[in-house]
Order: sequence, then structure tokens, then C-alpha cells
Amino acid sequence: MENGIKVAVPKGYLFKPSVEILKKAGYNIESLAEENRKLSVYSGEDSIQYVISRPMDVPVYVEYGACDVGFSGKDALMEKGSDVYELLDLKNGECRIIIATLKDCIEKVKEHYRHFGMVRVATSYPNIAKKFFDKKGIQAEVIKLHGSVELAPVLGIADEILDITSTGKTLKENNLVEMEEVAVSTTRIIANITSYRVKYDLVNNFINKIKSVIK
Repeated sequence: MENGIKVAVPKGYLFKPSVEILKKAGYNIESLAEENRKLSVYSGEDSIQYVISRPMDVPVYVEYGACDVGFSGKDALMEKGSDVYELLDLKNGECRIIIATLKDCIEKVKEHYRHFGMVRVATSYPNIAKKFFDKKGIQAEVIKLHGSVELAPVLGIADEILDITSTGKTLKENNLVEMEEVAVSTTRIIANITSYRVKYDLVNNFINKIKSVIK
């Protein structure tokens, strides 16, 4: 789109707040509000093509130029390590990346590490987990799961989990307790490096409109 931009919008819990910010910024979000399965919709009024994708794919689409800008959780950016410009923190969609284990097993996990020098960690964020434990000098066997990470300690396949939490409710319901906070994640506006240079006016105009409506 020479005269417009492509914007990646994540599905899931970040979708609604992202669309709400677009609406506040004066963009026509009717095409995004429609209940259908379209993964790419066009707003001719704003010269914007919206690409609706999995949260973890947003940094990838932006890095490789499939989209010029995108709404991405910091957790996805940390996990993917994508080479993009991080331009704006929207301060919404906040969640925490934490280490947790079974409520009755904290001392058992510590004792296991003292004896064997290794912990087994289940997570959907293997890169974040590896960097975290490497930095602490702890040898960790990282087991990648695509969902229901909380089950891993319950089923005995991991000592700990690294996962995101917002309310802590899921942890509590599965008899898990937080051991340590790894990072705090909020929604960020990111841009493709080339697009930021070639489409500077378009991208900067988009950023400034978003910036004007965030607290």
C-alpha cells in the first residue's frame, strides 16, 4: 500500500482495547467490528489495511514487512526478539510474566535444585525462560507447551512454570503460587524499520493520533 499502511491487530484479549484506541483516535473501525472470520479488512476512509493475527505473529509480520505497524504485547516482543522499532507504550493490556509452582512444593523444588542442579520449567515462552534462567546461572530444562501450562506441575512433568498472569485467579484455581516476577508486559505500538523510513509521514501520523488519546 503506497498511499496507506498495513496495521497488525492481535486477536484475543488485546483485540478489544486495541480497537477501542483506534476508535478514540478517530479511525473508522466498522470493518474490525464486524463479526466474521476475515483476517484482513480494509478501511478505505483511512487508507488502512488491518491484518488480524495471533499475538505472537504480530512482531513477525511487522519485522518482515507484511505489516508496517502493529499492536503487540511486550511478552510477544520479548519472546520473538524481533528487529522492529518499539515506538509507543499504550499502558494497557497489562499482565505479568511470572515463575510459579505448586503451593506445597516450593521447598521441594528448591531442594531438588540443590541436589540435581537443574529445574524443569514448562512454558509457552521458551526463549524468555532460557534467558531468565541463564541470567540467574540456573540450569533449566525448558518444556514448551502451547496452552494449559498450569497443568504441568500438577501432572508432574515440570517443577515450575513460566507464564503470564493478570489476576492470579488461574494460578489459585490450580493450587499454584507465584515464586518470582520476570517482567511486566503492556501493549506496544511497533513499526517495521524500512516502513518507518520510507513511509515516515504516514507512520508518524498514525503514531501521533494514537498518542493523543492514551493516558
